[in-house]
Amino acid sequence: MNSFVFVSDFFIEQIVGGGELNDYEVYNILIKRGHDLQRINSHLFTKNDLDKQKCYIISNFMNLKEEVKKSIIDYKYIIYEHDHKYIKTRNPALYKNFIAPKEQIVNEYFYKNALGVLCQSDFHTNIMKKNLNIENIINLSGNVWSIESLEFMRKISSIEKQNRTSILKSNTRHKNTSGAINYCVSKNEQYDLISDQDYYSFLSKMGKNRKFVFLPKTPETLSRICVEARMMNMSVAVNSLIGASKEEWYVLKGEELINHMIQKRDDIIDTIIGLFQ
Repeated sequence: MNSFVFVSDFFIEQIVGGGELNDYEVYNILIKRGHDLQRINSHLFTKNDLDKQKCYIISNFMNLKEEVKKSIIDYKYIIYEHDHKYIKTRNPALYKNFIAPKEQIVNEYFYKNALGVLCQSDFHTNIMKKNLNIENIINLSGNVWSIESLEFMRKISSIEKQNRTSILKSNTRHKNTSGAINYCVSKNEQYDLISDQDYYSFLSKMGKNRKFVFLPKTPETLSRICVEARMMNMSVAVNSLIGASKEEWYVLKGEELINHMIQKRDDIIDTIIGLFQ
């Protein structure tokens, strides 16, 4: 069994985001499989914490010290990439064909020396390959959900839907809530702005409607929320910046997609463990 250290800017009890939800389930599964695991926020992690006996999973790392990035290359680590931290702006959509100028590329040595860089989709993988000259990028083609949340969405998938559209209510500019509203207005669709700090309440509110609209301004490496909408048997209107929409399994909906993601849980954990063997 391995001794893992999970490093991230934030964990689920600090921020409820897609990356944090995914990471929470990843380390829960590793623990259930009998592995030792500790968590540490990136800003608290120092080079004195590095241990040759440990396996490091680096998730979001904007607050990770430069000295740690330089020192860790002599240790066993992988990067679980949730966005585009190899570009200063973290937004490849600012550049033609998603290729950032060389002066905008950062952390290349950090990515290059990892045992593996885990991406969320083929879309995500291809953008990263356009910008980094590295050979260790792996497409996980999905996210990890808890069995509890998947079964919760299974129940919602079978309910009769209201003829309304759900929109993510977000103050984050690149999530483009206003664009989704304008879309609905132009099509005379009745809509609800969905926000709730409680994850299950959020899913319940979103999943009661027939349709979900999401038109982000930056590339979504997967878009967990779009996959959740499809698992709840909603129709989904998106733009070209959604990683999930380009995966082969995206044609699935409802129970079929839920069952696929149940299998994906084991596939992703097996990939992570395999990289350290």
